[in-house]
Amino acid sequence: MQKTLRRALWAGVIMVAAAAAVPTVQASAAVACAPAWSSTAVYVKDNVASQSGHNYAAKWWTQNESPATHSGQWDVWIDNGACDGSTTTPTTSPTTAPTTAPTTTPTTAPTTAPTTSPTGGTSGKNVVGYFAEWGVYARQYFVKNLVTSGSAAKLTHLLYAFGNTTGGQCSIGDSYADYDQAYTTANSVDGVADTWDAGALRGSFNQLRKLKRLYPNLKVIWSFGGWTWSGGFTQAAANPTAFADSCYNLLKDSRWSDVFDGIDIDWEYPNACGLSCDSSGPAAYNNVITALRNKFGSSFLVTSAISADGSNGGKLDVADYASGIQKLNLVFPMTYDYFGAFSPQGPTAPHSPLTSYAGIPTAGFYSDAAIQKLKSKGVPASKMLLGIGFYGRGWTGVTQAAPGGTATGAATGTYEAGIEDYKVLKNSCPSNGTVAGTAYAYCGNNWWSYDTPATIAGKMAYVKQQGLGGAFFWEFSGDTSNGELISAISGNL
Repeated sequence: MQKTLRRALWAGVIMVAAAAAVPTVQASAAVACAPAWSSTAVYVKDNVASQSGHNYAAKWWTQNESPATHSGQWDVWIDNGACDGSTTTPTTSPTTAPTTAPTTTPTTAPTTAPTTSPTGGTSGKNVVGYFAEWGVYARQYFVKNLVTSGSAAKLTHLLYAFGNTTGGQCSIGDSYADYDQAYTTANSVDGVADTWDAGALRGSFNQLRKLKRLYPNLKVIWSFGGWTWSGGFTQAAANPTAFADSCYNLLKDSRWSDVFDGIDIDWEYPNACGLSCDSSGPAAYNNVITALRNKFGSSFLVTSAISADGSNGGKLDVADYASGIQKLNLVFPMTYDYFGAFSPQGPTAPHSPLTSYAGIPTAGFYSDAAIQKLKSKGVPASKMLLGIGFYGRGWTGVTQAAPGGTATGAATGTYEAGIEDYKVLKNSCPSNGTVAGTAYAYCGNNWWSYDTPATIAGKMAYVKQQGLGGAFFWEFSGDTSNGELISAISGNL
């Protein structure tokens, strides 16, 4: 895994957001109430509605978000004050959604909104986890492990990572792992071995199909890009419609079209640098997301993992994320990997700080900074999920326990220097300190930072306090065999 590898969900009637389905009565000192708010209607910026004797104006696209409970500083509605109880009548009737997607990428918002029903647990919050394509090799982590660990029962969505973006198109990442590897009775979800019959689906795709039979409410989303495979997004941004067509054709392939409920875009990073640099311009991200939404339609999940750079002028400021997020069901700010042994001499610092702290190496490199920045750009809190790492990052040659020490390089890791799974660290280097809402451990001359069940509980309290849509994590195989970390997420939401 490299550095940074890796909703409101709407239900009800599909309406045309940009059409005159919702009146734009202006709020004023007059006491007449606007038309009563409807949970199934779509409202866009400056549309008004009344509820409980108050008039409200929408700040941006919204559906099924009650004005009475969503009119705070960072929420979608503005409370324009009391009204007298009489209501005005809309002069036009709602229009219906188009039956086909546009053939070109629009410059305005898409004409349909996501309509997939929420799949959150009893809390209504989403629990979303990444399943790494390559985990079936050295890690020997199979889809079956989601069942035996109890993780599958706690999930709302699974992100399968990753598909590639070769030549600006969605493409298979690893065909053997994806759909060719033969599973035995021992490692198959249902204890039934794969066959070599002509046309038989094997690999993780078939295992995911079997998993969905056991957990019919689970949504499986195919994620494209990641740290290593984001280079093709630059070409995708040059022709978003062609990119969306290629993704549609791949996900709707008859061999596995029943497996996937959505597509996830993990572009690292639009109009900025990751492993490679992109200079497609601020509008590129929105253009790509809009093309996908229009191609897949309103009932297919479209999600995205994005930067969590909360610094001034950083990655969240150089691309128009907010416009793209309007078309998404869920968005995943990657609130981890802020610091690590990719700076081999340190200073030691927690890789997933929730808040700032005295001595933080880079201002704005913490989770709350990213969440508040996104809110300030108009991103609804209920669409955002907080990111949790199921691994630690560490240094060696460290001479102090407190954060901020110097180091000589990356600590030894099982699969990669400077990175280790939580399931290993909890025993090899147990945490002995906390900072900024996360844990750290000083063992010998090694210094590690990672989240524990206790720090995750604190982060889930933050999720609820901020009104976020839940939490997501990278990735399943870092957890214990009985799912300690996913249990801490689901049990505290």
